[in-house]
Amino acid sequence: MDNLPQDINMLFSFINMKLRDEYPSLDILCDDLNIKKEELISKLASAGFEYNENLNKFW
Repeated sequence: MDNLPQDINMLFSFINMKLRDEYPSLDILCDDLNIKKEELISKLASAGFEYNENLNKFW
């Protein structure tokens, strides 16, 4: 996750932009960007964000 924004709000925005514009699911995004899905979910959850699979976004 070193190549991702380190600021939690920037990370939230970046991931949601990627999910909206380029990736139909979090699994595909994580596979393509070589990110551990659990680590990303945990990091965003620590700031109060959770992933909604039906909407394909964090909120």
